[in-house]
Amino acid sequence: MNRKLCATPRTVESWQDIDFKAAENCVKKLQMRIAKAVKEKKWGKVKSLQWTLTHSFYAKALAIKRVTENKGKRTSGVDHEIWESPESKFKAIDKLTRRGYRAQPLRRVYIEKKNGKLRPLSIPTMTDRAMQTLYRFALEPVAETTADIHSYGFRPQRCVQDAIERCFQVLSKKRSPVWILEGDIKGCFDNISHDWIMNNIPMDKVILYQFLKSGYVETGTLFPTEMGTPQGGTISTTICNMVLDGLEPILKEHFKPKWVDGKNFYSAVNYTRYADDFIITGKDPVVLENEVKPIVRQFLEERGLTLSEEKTLITHIKDGFDFLGCNVRKYSGKLLIKPAKSSVKSFLRKIRGIIRQNKTATQQDLIARLNPVIRGWVNFHRFNVSDRIFGYVDAQIFHALWRWAKRRHHNKGSKWIVRKYFHRINTRNWTFARQWKRDDGTTGYFALEYASDTKIVRFPGIRDGANPHDEEWQLYLEERETEKMRITVKGNHTLRYLFNKQRGCCALCGEKLTLETGGRCHKYKHGNASLNFLVHPDCHRKLHQFPSFQPAYCGSNRL
Repeated sequence: MNRKLCATPRTVESWQDIDFKAAENCVKKLQMRIAKAVKEKKWGKVKSLQWTLTHSFYAKALAIKRVTENKGKRTSGVDHEIWESPESKFKAIDKLTRRGYRAQPLRRVYIEKKNGKLRPLSIPTMTDRAMQTLYRFALEPVAETTADIHSYGFRPQRCVQDAIERCFQVLSKKRSPVWILEGDIKGCFDNISHDWIMNNIPMDKVILYQFLKSGYVETGTLFPTEMGTPQGGTISTTICNMVLDGLEPILKEHFKPKWVDGKNFYSAVNYTRYADDFIITGKDPVVLENEVKPIVRQFLEERGLTLSEEKTLITHIKDGFDFLGCNVRKYSGKLLIKPAKSSVKSFLRKIRGIIRQNKTATQQDLIARLNPVIRGWVNFHRFNVSDRIFGYVDAQIFHALWRWAKRRHHNKGSKWIVRKYFHRINTRNWTFARQWKRDDGTTGYFALEYASDTKIVRFPGIRDGANPHDEEWQLYLEERETEKMRITVKGNHTLRYLFNKQRGCCALCGEKLTLETGGRCHKYKHGNASLNFLVHPDCHRKLHQFPSFQPAYCGSNRL
């Protein structure tokens, strides 16, 4: 089996001939075998399987596919090379070899943070990105199997909402802890000890050394990298998570339940981490300051890291705290998680900026630019107590659009402006929309999306210990992804109908539709009739490239 995975399929002569469905299945099988070996503590077998995966033709092709289809696919490194054509992608497979590999320096750029400071971002070359992705395939099963139970950042099947749901579970009860240690690590990615990484990360040391010691180029000068992992590397997030894993078991061991006067006494020290941001709960601020903090400091010092004193605070739940763009606070004993004020201000600042930048744009173009921004922010906060804030946001957007319309027509009256830009759609008045006529004479509208139209739902948090590379958790994770998809498409009746009719499967390949894979609605014309289907993005491209392909009927046994 391993020889077959490592060898180039005889039928593959170009990039278009690669069966990526088979590639994903082969990589997934090897990853599940690695995870099983880690659980059994067979580290020799882990190393052998990692070698097999990183030398597999399918894994190399899949790594190139990932780096050429993400958001940074048009961003080049120091060599100014971009893989856009199928020919260049296919030739790149031969470049992903261990023998003679030498990582090129990183291209250093800076992006602005919320506090006005600059965050260094290091951009690898396309070859280095593909190599990092390839070795991340082999490292990720190990990281997921050994990870802290309640860490959520940069992990598959886990997101911000999972971390927020964890906060709700820990803090919402009457007997829940009321003091919170808000932790922030100072320059986490830039200060991790290379010695600790080399001694503790279970992957090919030769390749790992190349990733860490590649250096970076800034203003035409080459600088060495003596510490840290590059922010921008595809494997950096996995390494960073593995560096920070291990604190939760230490806290559990130190704060075990104690038997006092015939009763179990719980310290209520609970740990939740998202990337380098974490919170630790406790019943007593003295315990958090004098016992928990020293443990955290010692844990980080071993890895070359330190706590940020200005951002590390001890807060009472009645005062509330901001975590991952949300405000967590108890009001009269009831825990409410709302969008943070900073998040609302940042969102409205972005909306107003778009409106100012499009003073002369058409109404249709302005709506097209605003809708994705509104939709993204609302979908992020739709699982929190956001109803009133959504109404406030809609009001602020309306005032900004009214000023936009008044400026364009300063010599017109208010009623004229209302008739031109605002319409009654269903039961809503004053809807900012572009009116147009259909071929059959009926009126259609291209309308602005309103935050208050979004239904507030409870997010299905992930179970403790769920591992996407463990065979025992596959059924649960598939059911959870289906439930998340139902929540996501709930506002669109057509998508919900198609998703349920197709039983959550792609109409072309028959595989599951998930949030990770995404989905596209494809209109297929059959004679005079037109049928809608939900398909994967890759399948959608195939349907347009090869019109001879036909989606399977939704009611067939295939689905």
